[in-house]
Amino acid sequence: MTADRLGAEGLRATMEWFRDALGMHRDVINQLNVYPVPDGDTGTNMALTLETVVAEVSAAGEGMAEVCGAISHGSLMGARGNSGVILSQILRGMADSVAVAGHVDPPVLASALKKASAAADEAVSAPVEGTILTVVRDVATAAAEAVEQGVDELISLVEGCQQAGRASLERTPELLPQLARANVVDAGGAGFLLLLDAMATAVDGRPLPDPPPVDPTAGVGAAVAGADDAHGVDDADGTRYEVMFFLEAEDDRIGEFRAAWEALGDSIVVVGGDSLWNCHIHSNDIGGSIEAGIGVGRPFDIRVTDLFEQVEHVESLVEAEIGGTVTTVPGDPVTTGVVAVSVGAGVRRLFESLGVRAIIAGGQTMNPSTEHFVQAVEQLDADEIVLLPNNKNIVPVAERVDDCTDSVVRVVPTRGIAEGLAALMAYDPSAGADENQSAMAEAAEDVVTGEVTQAVRDTESELGSIAAGQWLGLDRGGLRVVAPSAAQAATALVAELIDDGHELVTVIAGADATTADVEEVTAWLADNRPEVELEVHEGGQPLYPFYFGVE
Repeated sequence: MTADRLGAEGLRATMEWFRDALGMHRDVINQLNVYPVPDGDTGTNMALTLETVVAEVSAAGEGMAEVCGAISHGSLMGARGNSGVILSQILRGMADSVAVAGHVDPPVLASALKKASAAADEAVSAPVEGTILTVVRDVATAAAEAVEQGVDELISLVEGCQQAGRASLERTPELLPQLARANVVDAGGAGFLLLLDAMATAVDGRPLPDPPPVDPTAGVGAAVAGADDAHGVDDADGTRYEVMFFLEAEDDRIGEFRAAWEALGDSIVVVGGDSLWNCHIHSNDIGGSIEAGIGVGRPFDIRVTDLFEQVEHVESLVEAEIGGTVTTVPGDPVTTGVVAVSVGAGVRRLFESLGVRAIIAGGQTMNPSTEHFVQAVEQLDADEIVLLPNNKNIVPVAERVDDCTDSVVRVVPTRGIAEGLAALMAYDPSAGADENQSAMAEAAEDVVTGEVTQAVRDTESELGSIAAGQWLGLDRGGLRVVAPSAAQAATALVAELIDDGHELVTVIAGADATTADVEEVTAWLADNRPEVELEVHEGGQPLYPFYFGVE
């Protein structure tokens, strides 16, 4: 039976179907990746954002205002990466319009899409055509025109929006040369269209579209799966098992639950609210960890992983799936505390040694959410905070945190680990957040950075054809080097980065960098740039065997 309009339950169902659709299509969306590097996590970020939305919507009251409020708050707190932030703005814009109207019919949907488009544009400082922004705008325009022409059936309007959206998505390579070069359409736009598919399902019960087949030899999903045995765990914190579950429990029992878990293990993450919680712990006591949940409520969807049989970066990816890990570092009270995003035991130790007071596990392919930053900020004994996102995809999420907490929060928009380390050279714990932000941003900008990673798919680039498995050297401007080995890519990239005015090169070796690779890079520097001082650190980061900072 086709609905003439959607009420609160229909909108709730739309969010649930949208979550399911993103889960089904996640790997396909991840493969719509402009650069062939392992950061194509648009599908993952959108899917995880919707998990938070649905968790809040499921716990919301029956009225439209409650459902729309849950969509707005859930998307805000669950947003991950650029794609998650933009999707959050789209959902919040739509929710604001629908909450006022109290239902969804053609005029309301057209108005909601218009507001969603405007909100999405506001989320981006420099909007680019050929992206999700274009697709949402084209859909909103088509909806408004259809209503003006007299379309009064909701399913007819949704179908018209689907048609306009697919046409817009197909045009994205014509608007964005990077997409044309990689022979893909925009990933965010593809994810947004699943919202229209979900609404169609909620309106008349039609099935969600099946995802096209995923090429098992290409894309980020394949790259991550293929990296599982790259190295062994060197920082399991003495605990063997990772225990995860969802917990239905009254909010006032969670303090008791946290206390029980603190006696059982570490790497504890308990996020949620309104009686639904997402829980994660590293512990040697599986039974005790689960019994602690039973003591306060009902645990379900229980998952246990043997950390001794997993590698560190896969463990980090799993943690990112359910909320990320926030680790605080003890120390004397400071005026301004620093929160940094990183992955890799060695990188974490470097940040800790330079005064970072809270570290959020994350980076490429594992972007933390707004909620994780808020959690880290609220755990620090400081009224003023500086955030180091250390990844360009995480910067937009970090920039939303100040609005979500009573603390004074400033962001130094670091785009990589080397920039984060350089910024910390200017950190003054006794100064205020504004003063630190200025000094640290200047220090980060002064360092020349680069990184080496492996291509996860065939593509065309400004340097010519790239084959999956080749090694890539990148700097702030983009792709600089394509080489057959990690060491060759690293030495060629360093040669591009260094000039006669540089005095120091910092090398952060990742989990996939062999001893021979590191020795080849250091030998090249000794032979070709003997005047430059060299520092080598074991970072342990996955997917990127080398980070470079040149000063």
